[in-house]
Amino acid sequence: MKFKEVVNNLNILKLDKMASCLSEYVDKVNNEKIPFLDALLELTKLEIANKAERSSQFNIRIAHFPYYRTFEDFDFSFQPSINKEQVLELASLRFIEEKKNVLLIGSPGTGKTHIATAIGIEAAKNRVSTYFISCHDLISQLSLAHSENRLVDKIKQYNRYKLLIIDEVGYLPVDKTGANLLFQLLAKRYEKYSTIVTSNQQFSKWGEVLSDATLASAILDRLLHHSYVFNITGNSFRIKDKILEKRDNNVVY
Repeated sequence: MKFKEVVNNLNILKLDKMASCLSEYVDKVNNEKIPFLDALLELTKLEIANKAERSSQFNIRIAHFPYYRTFEDFDFSFQPSINKEQVLELASLRFIEEKKNVLLIGSPGTGKTHIATAIGIEAAKNRVSTYFISCHDLISQLSLAHSENRLVDKIKQYNRYKLLIIDEVGYLPVDKTGANLLFQLLAKRYEKYSTIVTSNQQFSKWGEVLSDATLASAILDRLLHHSYVFNITGNSFRIKDKILEKRDNNVVY
């Protein structure tokens, strides 16, 4: 009877892991395999670990990642232009503490979004507020907020995130108004929070992409001032199997 009451109390307190493992540890104590305090210590450790895992999963879910990818899933051997040690160093999240940015530049399919997502997931797991959004969707959101006279609040919303990941800058054209809105957001984040940007366009092309060379220069100035830049020059992962098949068959391509 008391056992059920204890389990009920643990459930009321939302100590679900302790409740589910209690029977096992009661048996260990009764069989003198473990002292009571040791059992209680282990139960509390299990509960803490469970809450940390649930918190990590929640943070990952609300970060709006396009998919779940980690560095373990990334084939660095296929992209020799990437310095593996430098990229993996980003997983330490030191760049977030230093309020630095990360820019991943390269052709479509070279793994930019995968790397950005892997960094973001590592941040979310460590309870760093993180949000992932495509450049097109970001500017659409900012434009809508601007038209409804709530741009300031929208920028504040994005600045709640210590890490903001802006994907696919340059995949779709941005008009001057959109570029100006993007500049306002990045100017507010400058030297306060970290931003990861992926782009298929070299920096010299950003004036065309953003429809205004001056705004592009101002945006790049704030992104690049404190940053890590990775230029990825390898082949697309989307044709990886075909390329490897040709290599195995010793076909020149």
